[in-house]
Amino acid sequence: MHITLIAGSNRHHAISTSILRYIENLLKSNNIPVSFIDLAAVQLPLFSPDSEVVPKEAELLITSVEHADGIILGTPEYHGSISGTLKNALDYLDNRHVAGKPFLTVSSAGGPLGVSSLLHLQSIIRNLHGIHCPEWISVGEGQSIFDPNGLPQDKEILGRIDQAVERFIALVKKLGHDSKHSEKVMMET
Repeated sequence: MHITLIAGSNRHHAISTSILRYIENLLKSNNIPVSFIDLAAVQLPLFSPDSEVVPKEAELLITSVEHADGIILGTPEYHGSISGTLKNALDYLDNRHVAGKPFLTVSSAGGPLGVSSLLHLQSIIRNLHGIHCPEWISVGEGQSIFDPNGLPQDKEILGRIDQAVERFIALVKKLGHDSKHSEKVMMET
């Protein structure tokens, strides 16, 4: 099993990126390999369907998503939607890259919750033919769960994150990881 995490903020110390870093560590501690794409570091050119060449930075994104058994997206909520940075990255993908793959979505918002951005991500995932996990993670204003050193602090929110990740991993297993492994074993024998 391999999980790709995509941090969709270009802000240093973004809460949504911190949540994904926590999830990355959680997955690694359970011996699940991960790829982490931080869009603050991997800056993609503005997507154009007219471009005949895929930019080198986008190839990394596409390859990571293609090889993933599941994908976790994180975004801040801006003006009731996802970040332009994440939307641009998702525009480089199509259903050949993600069809049938499970997604878990994470948002952070300046208001009470970032539900609008999560609803927009559901729509994008559905149009890419991905499968959205029934769980999602939203952290709102005043729910600072990380101390200045990036260590998780809020036990209740942390419990919700842990539960969502656990259910996401169960979905990844149900939707293909086990069957892919079984097919490989059968081909080798």
